[in-house]
Amino acid sequence: MKKKKVKKAVKKPVKKVKKKKATSIPAGASLEEVGVVTHYFPKVDAAVVKLTKAGLSIGDKIVIKGHTSDFKEKVDSIQLDHEPIQNAEKDMEIGLKVKSKVREHDVVYKIVS
Repeated sequence: MKKKKVKKAVKKPVKKVKKKKATSIPAGASLEEVGVVTHYFPKVDAAVVKLTKAGLSIGDKIVIKGHTSDFKEKVDSIQLDHEPIQNAEKDMEIGLKVKSKVREHDVVYKIVS
């Protein structure tokens, strides 16, 4: 009779999970909620944002926060019905160029100095 070889269980090292750093905003500044992401277009890196609380203008600094999103950027491009605009007002649904992937229900905040 042949003896069967028994494989020993090898313990894999535990990966350390890096904690996500919260987006830093300048001292003395606050965040004002502007709206919510309703859709994302990955090929053109654009988000559809429903402005529910306030308006938005080109040059504003914003923070986008969600379950996996947390970044800040400057607003460079806003579109309404595929036409570029300078200012968007409350209750508009706009296209917003973003630098990173966002998801539905992510919240858009404006950094107010």
